[in-house]
Amino acid sequence: MAFVSFPFIILVALTAIVYFLVPKRFQWSVLLVASYVYFWINSEWLVVWLLLTTLITFFTGRCIDIISKKGKAYIADHAEELTAKDRKAYKAKTKKKTKFVMLTGVFLVLGILVCMKYFNFFAGNANLLLTKIGFKLPTFKFLLPLGISFYTLQALAYMIDIYRGKYEADKHIGKFMLFMSYFPQIVQGPIARYNQLANQFYKEHSFDYNRVMQGIQLIVWGWMKKTIIADRIAIPTSEIFDNYTQYSGVMIFLSAAFYGLQVYADFSGGMDIARGVSQIFGIELELNFKQPYFSTSVEDFWRRWHITLGGWMRDYIFYPLSLSKNFGKLSKQSRKIFGDFVGKRLPAFLAMFIVYFLVGFWHGPNWTYIVYGIWNGVFIVMGILLEEVYVKCRQKCGISDVSFTWRMFQIFRTFSIISLGRLFSNAKTLGASLGMFKLMTVKWYDLSALVDGTLTKLGLDTANWIVLAIFVVILLVVDNLHEKGVNIRESIASQNIIFRWIIYYGAILAILIFGMYGPGYDSAGFIYEQF
Repeated sequence: MAFVSFPFIILVALTAIVYFLVPKRFQWSVLLVASYVYFWINSEWLVVWLLLTTLITFFTGRCIDIISKKGKAYIADHAEELTAKDRKAYKAKTKKKTKFVMLTGVFLVLGILVCMKYFNFFAGNANLLLTKIGFKLPTFKFLLPLGISFYTLQALAYMIDIYRGKYEADKHIGKFMLFMSYFPQIVQGPIARYNQLANQFYKEHSFDYNRVMQGIQLIVWGWMKKTIIADRIAIPTSEIFDNYTQYSGVMIFLSAAFYGLQVYADFSGGMDIARGVSQIFGIELELNFKQPYFSTSVEDFWRRWHITLGGWMRDYIFYPLSLSKNFGKLSKQSRKIFGDFVGKRLPAFLAMFIVYFLVGFWHGPNWTYIVYGIWNGVFIVMGILLEEVYVKCRQKCGISDVSFTWRMFQIFRTFSIISLGRLFSNAKTLGASLGMFKLMTVKWYDLSALVDGTLTKLGLDTANWIVLAIFVVILLVVDNLHEKGVNIRESIASQNIIFRWIIYYGAILAILIFGMYGPGYDSAGFIYEQF
């Protein structure tokens, strides 16, 4: 049941009706039932893996909480007879117990993801060596549950946060099940933190016409991005990527740029739908995109793209690594060898490379994703190392760093680097990616492809290219307004009712007329569903 399907609309509508009719204290249970219905429709019996992860996470949190509270209670009850040294030792003992419980929970939950999603990748690569000695690891055809990569990260964050004492563990298994399975958010995020999302589930929400209408606006906008832009641009993108040897370098670069726009319209469109549906229920999901194609550097791009994944990696991978004792020792040693400038930064750079390696690997068990992650990590590190060089070059050339032309250059440069990285993330094999890079260096000159009708041979006729161009411009205009701080939905809501409803009906008609659908008006699935 895709987000852009009529069954999904029916599910949301029925859920909303029941949600606002039942006594408010039962609203969370309506969302829980709807979430498991949605999960069952999409994954059927694979729901057992979601339940298993939920139970492990819930009871891990409860055990950590109980052990911590018992430890504090013991110290409080024996305050007079315990010395400072005794209290410190007992706290350390309690901390050791909670750490063991937390690591056990993390191992079990992460183990489910690794076994189901990555076992065949590890086995396949190991077999390249093992077959030479007459041994071969078996491989299995695992069916992945819906959203496993997303809800696993939520589970890991929850257990680590409970261990860190950030908040108390949830005591209600039913409500915690909702946090782990909330249907608008489970498919492709945003990756929620317990303290940001769970409390909203437990509050009572009344029907609010303005809020519901703004949620519907966001759903329609996301639907437009998905069906009109993403699914349309997927046609020429797939044609070039699947048959790249038949095209010149300039066409391959265009296909990478097309794919970047496709992923953005697809992924951010899905986020808009998830946030819009949640807003109907009175729940605010985190913003996952902030105009990424207005970024002026690769580092800036990743601050704006998939924000919740970046935040997760920062809080649970980057900081724990870069601030660890081992990395502190590495910093001291590297400063002696490389000097203060590089030495001080080397541990942070290493932690950053690990983060982007994991970001790539998180996307899928394939070397193309791993290299894609490393590609971004390399350019981020280079940008930091060469920052002073850039400043000196600008000063010598008399270029103002606040000028419009310089900002346009930065945006185009960032867009090009990110787009070229897409040659890794969308290629079927690493060899195909390298083959496309090779063609871009030896066969770039064939510019005639742009004027000899090649574009109309990529699966879209002239009319469809015009439609695509118009809606891409609309997308960029909307993003530019958001970049300037304009709240478009509030601006529309403040307009005359006639003008307002002209916009609403116009958007719906645009989807019906220009949306790309298969048989039975079934739209293609979202790209990030596979992750």
